[in-house]
Formats: sequence, C-alpha cells, structure tokens
Amino acid sequence: MPSREIRDLSPAMQVLHNKFMDKCRRDPWFLKNGITVLVTCTYRSREEQAKVYAQGRTAPGRIVTYAKPGKSKHNFTDHHGEPAAEAFDVVPLRYGKPIWGTGGNGINDDPTDDDTNDMEAWQRVGAHAVAVGLKWYGSPDSPFREFPHMQNPDV
Repeated sequence: MPSREIRDLSPAMQVLHNKFMDKCRRDPWFLKNGITVLVTCTYRSREEQAKVYAQGRTAPGRIVTYAKPGKSKHNFTDHHGEPAAEAFDVVPLRYGKPIWGTGGNGINDDPTDDDTNDMEAWQRVGAHAVAVGLKWYGSPDSPFREFPHMQNPDV
C-alpha cells in the first residue's frame, strides 16, 4: 500500500510539504469554506506504481498517472534504499469530504459559489504549492494534468 507518511519524503520535500501545509492551514478562504488538505500519497514502490499505471490501461478505472514504474518522483529512495519521495499527492476536503471534481469557474470574486466551486479549491491548493516552490501538475503549463500531484522542481 502506498505511504502517506511525511517521513517517507526526502528531507527537502519534507520542508516544502510543511511550508505548503502551513499556507493551506492559514488560508482565510479555506477557513471560511471548511477546506482542509489531506496528503493521499508520499512514497510508492515500483510495484505499486505499476498497479496505478495499469489503471485505465490494462486494469479497470480511469487513468490517474502518466508515470511508468521507476519514472515517478513517488518512487525515489535514498542511497540506503529507504523511501525518499520527491513528490506527494493531496486532495482538498470540504467539511471532511474529498473534492475530486474540477467543476466550477475557478478563482473569482463571487462568494456565492464558494461552497460548490471545486476548481477554485484546486486552484488555491496549486497556488499555495507554487508559492512555496513546488511544481504543481494542475498548472496549465504542465505536460499533463494531475491536480493532486506536487513535486520537487529541482529533481
């Protein structure tokens, strides 16, 4: 089973993760709208990556990753073979319920749709990731879109 443990991130990613989560916890819009952020994956073995990569291809479900085993920043280990992932995945929660959808019109000045605008929540998550120095794969300039995925831009 993939890890959700922060200790399974590289030391540099642990620092970025902590800065990111601190920004999310302090975001006034998040606080007003009951948004918190949950880490869903840090380290993933190559075998686990193979299973995730097969999804939507040779296994049932939607495609959720574009990285083959050994090519994902989730698969990194240190020189002792211990987990040292250079990526983590998250999901925003609205009052404890995961926001997997991307419906809505994104960040705007209309407070009447804040409790239903899933895209606004994702864009704010991504903005916090970028602000602390993470690469967010939900940005329009990403080679593919994986809204939950944050990674070290230097690796």
